Amino acid sequence: MSESKVRDIGIKFEGLEPPSKTCDDDECPWHGHLKVRGGLLVGRVIKLRGRKLAVVERDYLVYVSKFKRYERRRSRIHARVPPCISLNLGDNVLIGETRPLAKSVSWVVLGVLKEGGH
Repeated sequence: MSESKVRDIGIKFEGLEPPSKTCDDDECPWHGHLKVRGGLLVGRVIKLRGRKLAVVERDYLVYVSKFKRYERRRSRIHARVPPCISLNLGDNVLIGETRPLAKSVSWVVLGVLKEGGH
């Protein structure tokens, strides 16, 4: 089999490197034809559902003007995991928005961020 090259997805982010493993998945942004467009988010993996889905939780602050304070909120996002990226619970990951892949999946994991990153 010929050596697969890593595609340039056009995202420059501190701590993000292309995966060292290769895969033949069409819905992989690095080795397939999946385009990343829209938002980029950093979150923490809290659930791994099957081989291809992860639940990523992100925490953020919202200002409440009535009380002149910030409140903490969190959201959970379903993201597809390409076979060339290996995840563990608690990993900080970068996810990117894509076209809808399933009913509740419109994000893909781009990589695991190093501990020194965000």
